[in-house]
Amino acid sequence: MKLFTSPTTPFGRKVLLAAAIKRVDDQIETVNADTNPPGNAELMKFNPLGKIPVLVLDDGTPLFDSAVICQYIDTLGEPDAPRLIPEHGPDRWATLRLAALADGIAEAGILIFYESRFRTAEHHNADWISRQQQKVDAGLDYFDQHPLGWDVQPDYAHLSLAAALGHLDLRHGRRWRTDRPRLVNWLDHFGNAVPAYAKTTPVG
Repeated sequence: MKLFTSPTTPFGRKVLLAAAIKRVDDQIETVNADTNPPGNAELMKFNPLGKIPVLVLDDGTPLFDSAVICQYIDTLGEPDAPRLIPEHGPDRWATLRLAALADGIAEAGILIFYESRFRTAEHHNADWISRQQQKVDAGLDYFDQHPLGWDVQPDYAHLSLAAALGHLDLRHGRRWRTDRPRLVNWLDHFGNAVPAYAKTTPVG
């Protein structure tokens, strides 16, 4: 399989973490994808939106976005491979809900970065940036007040949150860590429990 992604995207990193935990990472070849025209021509063949990540299966079938890819990866692996998403019941919906919250943090963080990085200072929309930052802060505060357990097998929500926090470290410095000791402690435990987290640390 081929994974079209970028070293800096939290959504691609989430996929790589899922593959590592399911012990199928050796079945996936990563392709550093260009999302800007004209270099995105190959990517557009598989995702008309030109967005990453995209997982192309052995038979050529493309899967996107990261949530769909991770659900597919959860069907792979040996019978004793850990389950990322519970199959049914309240635990399933709790996992998906918390993963969606973590993805929302990552999405808002990306939007802030793009606004700050690719628009000149005089064209920055301060109110819009502030609204996105409020989303990031509210999501982080929720996870700090309701920390995910680290004494259990990491699931899909854990991967989503860890990838989001890693992206904040990369693009926004470590400011999110201020006054959120439980969340910082949680990420430290996650990193120790999942060696792939260090191996997938983004650089850029």
